[in-house]
Amino acid sequence: MKKENVSDYDSGWKEVISFYFNDFMLFFFPNIHNDIDFDKGFVFLDKEFEKIVKESEEKRRYVDKLVKVFLKNGKEEWLLIHIEIQRSYEKEFAKRMYVYNYRIFDTYKKEVITIAVLADESKQYMPNIFEIKRWGFVNTFKFPLIKLIDYKDKINIEKAKNPFEIITFAHLKNLEVKKDNKKKLFWKITLVKLLYDKGYKKEDVLNLYRFIDWIMVLPDEFSIKFHEDIIKYEEEKKMPFITTAERIGVEKGIEQGIEQGIEQGIKEAISDLLEIRFTGEGALFKKIKKINDIDRLRAIKDAVKTANSIDEIYKFL
Repeated sequence: MKKENVSDYDSGWKEVISFYFNDFMLFFFPNIHNDIDFDKGFVFLDKEFEKIVKESEEKRRYVDKLVKVFLKNGKEEWLLIHIEIQRSYEKEFAKRMYVYNYRIFDTYKKEVITIAVLADESKQYMPNIFEIKRWGFVNTFKFPLIKLIDYKDKINIEKAKNPFEIITFAHLKNLEVKKDNKKKLFWKITLVKLLYDKGYKKEDVLNLYRFIDWIMVLPDEFSIKFHEDIIKYEEEKKMPFITTAERIGVEKGIEQGIEQGIEQGIKEAISDLLEIRFTGEGALFKKIKKINDIDRLRAIKDAVKTANSIDEIYKFL
């Protein structure tokens, strides 16, 4: 059975924010969105942010983004927006936001606006203030924070236009159905079909599909049913966007590999994944073909599934 992977979930949020930053701000923080001049573009500084906070001793269980934006005030003025997506309760979340905000400011000497989205299920957990008060000294750090659970029953998925309406709805349905795989299968199929029905471009269907697939994890038998349904729907719509036929073929290839030779089956699955995700990579696969350790091959297969580039796979090897 495939288990939910925290890093996959986090990668899903990082990816969709990167693709749809404008929509993210419009949906969750419209007042901030109104002041940003998107015509001048924006720059993600995630690698720089990682360097700034690399000395943190805390275990990473969250998604963070750092974005350089320009304002609509008629001046060549820019500032930084620090975004946090937090999945679960963290006792000193506000303190960590304060520390990160200061570290970013200390590095760039620019205004830094911290905002947060909480994806947990607690209505009481609202850690948006960190304060130090003593002997007349007061230092108050307060930042905008929204809770995804507050959008429950507020999204009309049939009329949804902003990608983050669909993303938030998928997250909430995933929380609602919990371990009921029949209901999860129903909503996963429904949401993916909706991507086609709304007339999204192929790129948008793929981006949003990946997010839904990342967070709504199904056991193998349900996953096969999901793929079969979507393949049929793609054929009806004459829109083979998601290439689910190839994806299910990879999974079946793995299953056949168990009976016909696990090692060869996994290698064929890796070859198919390389073809699907990176339009093939002969030189890389030649190296992989020489590996005979099954556990190592499985790890490589998982790395190919989640890698953002060929270079990441080479580094993994």
